[in-house]
Amino acid sequence: MNALTPIRTVRAATPADYAAVAAFVRGHPDAEPFHLPAWSSAVERGCGQAAHILVAEDVVGKIRGVLPLSEMRSPLFGSALVSTGFGVGGGILGDGGDALADAAWSLAQARGCASVELRGGVLPTDWARCGNTYAGFVRDLPSAEDAILQAIPRKQRAEVRRSLTLGLEVSVGRDQDAHYRVYSESVRNLGTPVFPCSLFAAMLEAFGDDADILVVRKDGVPVAAVLSLYFRGTVFPYWGGGTAAARALRANECMYFALMRHAAARGCNRFDFGRSKLGTGAYAFKKNWGFAPQPLVYATKGEARQTNPLSPKYRLQVAAWKKMPLWLANRIGPPIARGLG
Repeated sequence: MNALTPIRTVRAATPADYAAVAAFVRGHPDAEPFHLPAWSSAVERGCGQAAHILVAEDVVGKIRGVLPLSEMRSPLFGSALVSTGFGVGGGILGDGGDALADAAWSLAQARGCASVELRGGVLPTDWARCGNTYAGFVRDLPSAEDAILQAIPRKQRAEVRRSLTLGLEVSVGRDQDAHYRVYSESVRNLGTPVFPCSLFAAMLEAFGDDADILVVRKDGVPVAAVLSLYFRGTVFPYWGGGTAAARALRANECMYFALMRHAAARGCNRFDFGRSKLGTGAYAFKKNWGFAPQPLVYATKGEARQTNPLSPKYRLQVAAWKKMPLWLANRIGPPIARGLG
């Protein structure tokens, strides 16, 4: 079958289809880890948000297109089908884009969801689009340590070299406790609720050897940590952050340089720094590492949710959250965050 073979049908995949869906995703040049059934299943197990995977098939039943969806429901943020939940991408992959989009909207109406959100991929022409909120940061990753260091701009390279003199210890494994302690403090300091630890555990289980946690310690105390995914030669440092002590210790500089070396040793040749909102500190931080921002264009149909913490609507809540005791933020944050998607 060639690319001109017509799509015969769009249907909801069952768990029995997941192996075929995964094979299609892994074989498609535009695929991301967010397209994998493993991602959708981990979101469902870790946050309780139902997974739906739509597939477009041709006349002989071969999968030609995929659209994974997470059914996000929140008393604070409303309901939506999101492709994909907690992913920065994962929109329509492959052929049958219009049919998949129509099927997603029909599913949203049947499930009582107010909107459908598509994060990248093939975007329907008649849906509302937004490309001025987020940017993605991806570039090639050299294989040699010296080349990795030289690829970092001069000022940031000096910070990395400084971090290597401060007695920081780096380990790579699956230390979920250390990661959660660091990550939860990091997002609290930014004024946003932390995801449930069950989400991270589900991702590590779903991705197996294609996921790990890198931890930076000072005198045995974790000060920075990142949970990363590995997919077709690209490393995705996805959930990472540092404690209040990390900045003076250059722990984040140490962490990302160590991850680049670790990923290159694993055979990765691309580093995906994820997305950041325009005008934020994270956006500037990634540019300082030599990554060129690329606008991310998303599409929405229906009544779009408002989940951007930079919105004036949430200004007072964000300010209050930053001052909240960490134990309290970690208790009440996950029920809120699991509805963000």
